[in-house]
Amino acid sequence: MNKALELFSASPRMHNCAQAVASGTGHDELYAELASCGGGKAPEGRCGALHAAMLIAGAARAEEIRRTFVAELGSDKCAELKRTLFVPCARCVETGARLAEESAK
Repeated sequence: MNKALELFSASPRMHNCAQAVASGTGHDELYAELASCGGGKAPEGRCGALHAAMLIAGAARAEEIRRTFVAELGSDKCAELKRTLFVPCARCVETGARLAEESAK
């Protein structure tokens, strides 16, 4: 989880939120696939950090990951998280990485 936040916060920025979650949890194979999933561009307007966590968890656990993320942060949509709930992207990255790591246990 800390690695994902480090990658996301690094300057110059080399990882969007989704890529930071994937690379920070040891899933570099998803890096290219997630290049277009930051800034609210993940499928269905979903938070990119959440989208990466759902991919990592796999189809069987993706909905559980989504529900937990929403319960903790209030939404699964990037725009709503940022503009209405004022959840910092860094918190989404931390939460997404933690959920992805927990799903691997």
